[in-house]
This record gives sequence, structure tokens and C-alpha cells, in this order.
Amino acid sequence: MTLNLSVSPDFPPSHLSGWFIFNTWLQRQLGAGVHLELYDSFEAQREDIRSGKIDLIYANPYDASMLVRELGFKVLVRPRNLSDETLIATLASDPRETVEDLESGITVATTADPDVHTMGMIMLESADLDGSNVTFLELDSYVLVAKALLNGNADVGFFLQAGFDELSELIRKQMKPLVNSQISVVHHTLVAGPRMEQHIPLLVERLTNMEHDPKGQDVLKSMGLDGWDQMHEEQTEFMIDLIDTLID
Repeated sequence: MTLNLSVSPDFPPSHLSGWFIFNTWLQRQLGAGVHLELYDSFEAQREDIRSGKIDLIYANPYDASMLVRELGFKVLVRPRNLSDETLIATLASDPRETVEDLESGITVATTADPDVHTMGMIMLESADLDGSNVTFLELDSYVLVAKALLNGNADVGFFLQAGFDELSELIRKQMKPLVNSQISVVHHTLVAGPRMEQHIPLLVERLTNMEHDPKGQDVLKSMGLDGWDQMHEEQTEFMIDLIDTLID
């Protein structure tokens, strides 16, 4: 039986090859076939998740909630020193310096990443802005959010901090952050489905020890990760409760 691995569509494109390298490493550790399936959109991926086509996924926090509480998946590990923070940016030439300088009627470039969008909206509340007095431009990636700002099609953009940091220096220099979240307890996680049950103990052991193996170190480097930390049930429940509270 071939298992299917997937990655949340908000992962940095510069690490695409790293996930293919990780997939090869994973097959060797498990002694089983693993197919890497990537998606351009969150909705297409969620449809296949609900259809039972995905066994292991590097999931964003919002999808982790669905996977664990609705579909019986189990959170295994999280990337070390890499929390999910949201950043609101505008053009570097824009005279507005803080979120409080923004006014009703602005256009916000965003993505279908619910936790980033929700956190962005929470940070706009200090300017008395909400869904009733701003216009949204939903795009497929943070590169396109940046492009919308640079082309003048949006006033501000919501970014996953890591997505903003992965933009080229040339693009970043043309924008400026107005604010970024500092939650630190929300992060992507590697989540395993029911068909992975027999592999979970071995997989957690191998993942948490990758950094101590030369080949594992090379794989981590290709993915832009320092290592993996095991997620315990109480940590998982706390994060999911927080995300559910924010989105509700």
C-alpha cells in the first residue's frame, strides 16, 4: 500500500525540492512507498483530505483542527523554532506607518489561509476595520499578495510571516510591515491519518532524531528546518482550542 504525503499550500516555494527529498527519506525510514501530492489551493487539498486520500500532511493550524477533531488524525511533531505569525504590510512608499493609520474603504489582499486571514482581521480591529468596511482581494499565494500591493491593486496585504520572509529581497524592500502578531504557540504540524497508525511510533522516533544523523541534517536543511519537536496531546489541544476561538 502506497501512503500519500501532502504539504499545506502555504509552504515556501523555495523549499519545494526539500519536500521531495524528505519524501525519499521518509520511504527509507518506513520501508513503505510514499507519494508526495502537492496542491495549488487549500480547497482542493481539503477536498482530498475529506475523501481519505491523504495519510500524512504538514498542516497549517486551521487544518490541524479539522484533521484531529473531525477526521481522527494525530499530530506527531512540529518544526522547532518556527511559529506561525501573521504580518500586515503595505508599500514602502505609503505614508501610513501603523495599522491605526488605515481607514475604511481600503482593499486587503489575502489568501485562503484561514488562520492568517483571521489573525490579520483581529489586528485591523484597532483601526475600527472589519468585513463591513474593507474590500477583500483573495489570492492563491503570498507572492500574488505582494504583487497586488506592488501593482496598486491593494492597500495592505496579509502574510504568513514565513511567507513574507521568503519573498526576494527586491520585493521585500518595496514593502513595509505595519504590524505582526506575536502569539508563538501557533504553528504548522506534521499530522498522521488512521492508515499511518502502525508507523507512528517509529516515525516520531526517526523525526525527532533527524538532527543527530548527518543525512537527516541534510534533509532538514533542504526544508529550511532546524529539527522536529514531538507534540503531546495537551499541546495539540491547546493550539486547536486557540485557533477555534480565534476563528469563531
